[in-house]
Amino acid sequence: MKNDSSKAKRKRRPKIEGIIGLGLDHDDGHKRVTTGEKFVLVGGSDETHGRMTETMMKTFEELKRRHKRLEQCEPQEIADIIDHARPR
Repeated sequence: MKNDSSKAKRKRRPKIEGIIGLGLDHDDGHKRVTTGEKFVLVGGSDETHGRMTETMMKTFEELKRRHKRLEQCEPQEIADIIDHARPR
């Protein structure tokens, strides 16, 4: 017997619960960790960690401007926001 419920037919979409940033370029011995409500950033040189932090701040400001929570966004939308938020 087939299961015709709408739950069985619905395609599951990925749900983003949080963002993890990892910097690998430090050599000064410092342990850098920055956390936010929906993100954690670990490692990196002072410059890299600063850039990751700035990117996350701008990303969440943009989500607020759009009146959206992280969980409401498609992965591609988050990727686009992060790409536009990161310092050049």
